[in-house]
Amino acid sequence: MANSRTRIGIMGGTFNPIHHGHLVTAEEARIQFALDRVVFMPTGNPPHKQIGGEVAAEHRYVMTVLATAANPFFEVSRLEIERSDLSYTVDTLRAMKESYPDQTEFYFITGADAILEILEWKDPKGLSSLCKFIAATRPGYSTMKLERSLALLREAEEAGYPDVELMHIPALAISSTDLRLRVREGWSTRYLVPETVAGYIRKEGFYRDPD
Repeated sequence: MANSRTRIGIMGGTFNPIHHGHLVTAEEARIQFALDRVVFMPTGNPPHKQIGGEVAAEHRYVMTVLATAANPFFEVSRLEIERSDLSYTVDTLRAMKESYPDQTEFYFITGADAILEILEWKDPKGLSSLCKFIAATRPGYSTMKLERSLALLREAEEAGYPDVELMHIPALAISSTDLRLRVREGWSTRYLVPETVAGYIRKEGFYRDPD
């Protein structure tokens, strides 16, 4: 019998800028985990990360909309960028849960490196009742440490820690940090970011050294 529950993926990130690596990860998660759709969640004010390039949340939101517009299974949320205080994953998930039917299943999609810090996030036990985590690997990333950590998390499930699934994705070694460097140095970003996003970056003059 088909699963009648709606499955929603949440793709969190600064998206500074969003690139094809993000899009491939979201699409792979949608396919591999039979998600009904993926909600991209640009971070507003993250507690553990400084946002480089001095690009306002509204612009990162617009770039995310431009990048995802062609995929009918993708949508973009303003939930975090409209929050004035710090953006914690557990608070975002609680807000999302209030907006969907009770039987909705949530899957938070993030990088494998972030999963290793999961026990340092706000209220890690609370996360377990709200979602499952999909940990996406990067090309060249050794999964040995991650798999050991996941084994420990699974052993601790009775203590209420989050459920994590490992997801291998096609080889796209793209990072937003590298893209900001390429723009600053005047190097090509073709085939690394959607052309709509590249055009927006050029129009707004993002990531370039000030005159």
